[in-house]
Amino acid sequence: MIPLSVCIIGKNEENNIEKCLAPLVPYGFEIIYVDTGSTDRTKELAAKYTDHIYDFEWIGDFSAARNFSLQKASHNYVLVLDCDEFLTEIDLDGIEQAVNAHPNGVGLLLRINYCDSNRKKTSSPDRVERLFHKRRYHYCFTIHEQVADINTNSTYYDRYEIPLTVDHIGYAGNMDEKRLKAERNNELLFKEIEKHPDNPYFYFQIGQSYNLISDYENSYIYYKKAFELPLDPKELWVQVMAVAFINAMTHTGRSEEALAIFEPIAHLFADTADFHCSMGNIYLNQKPPQPLKAMMEYVKASQSPNHREEGSNTYIPYYNMGLVNEMLGNAEAAISFHQKSAAYDYPLAIERLAALGVKNL
Repeated sequence: MIPLSVCIIGKNEENNIEKCLAPLVPYGFEIIYVDTGSTDRTKELAAKYTDHIYDFEWIGDFSAARNFSLQKASHNYVLVLDCDEFLTEIDLDGIEQAVNAHPNGVGLLLRINYCDSNRKKTSSPDRVERLFHKRRYHYCFTIHEQVADINTNSTYYDRYEIPLTVDHIGYAGNMDEKRLKAERNNELLFKEIEKHPDNPYFYFQIGQSYNLISDYENSYIYYKKAFELPLDPKELWVQVMAVAFINAMTHTGRSEEALAIFEPIAHLFADTADFHCSMGNIYLNQKPPQPLKAMMEYVKASQSPNHREEGSNTYIPYYNMGLVNEMLGNAEAAISFHQKSAAYDYPLAIERLAALGVKNL
């Protein structure tokens, strides 16, 4: 196995730090923990798992803290984690093979995100850039930092998948805490926009901040600003934004606008299961609804390449196909699809079966 340093930054993470560090110890990784000002027991608990603990004075710059952690790493190859990400699966030989096949690239781990959806606990997978050579790459931007070429700051590079999975519990504050978090994030993001007014990434992230607090009107405004600038649909964050933009438009009664924007460019997101689900939702929210077109999109979602990563890409298409069949009057098919969705413990599917008077198998 290639020598690997795991780099983590955090603050006041006493509830997560042990769950993050403990699974790493059996693999003999060098663990670098950089603390940005904890006032709880985070550092004390981290010391049970690593001697490499460093303090970093917080200057409102996430990339600066990340890059400081990279500097402290002894090994050239670094794996970057957050305190609320917990290793669940890893194939060391597979990682080495992937790195050797992509010596100048950046490795994507599989992250399973656990969050609340419609007041229910759900999970969804995504891929994030976390493994790279620290002499080739570093972090840029003060907030929502991105891996970038160390010489050019370009975020265009070879991305490849690595056989490593983490569970991500995500931010779980109450609405007031989420609102404060959104305000703090946006304060930094507006400063980035002053420096980079033509970079759509920061408008996207402001939209995400408003999305965190269900302020879909402001989310719509900033996603739209981002879409008015040049975008590369192959970028993972652009794919995420497309889905979020559609969601904001459907929540604010703009489904016709969503259809006008995305129907002509849907082919650019053809491999994204969540996008197909979002397109299906657009068709269902038209006046009158277009259930057959919606069904085609949900079928595409269930057959898309990233469908193999079980999560929302699996159970949401089945649940939506059940809803469409209900709309079409095909009760037997509706129940069948809801049962497929419920097999993944999707709460809405389980509730729907109960409402239909059907026992979940």
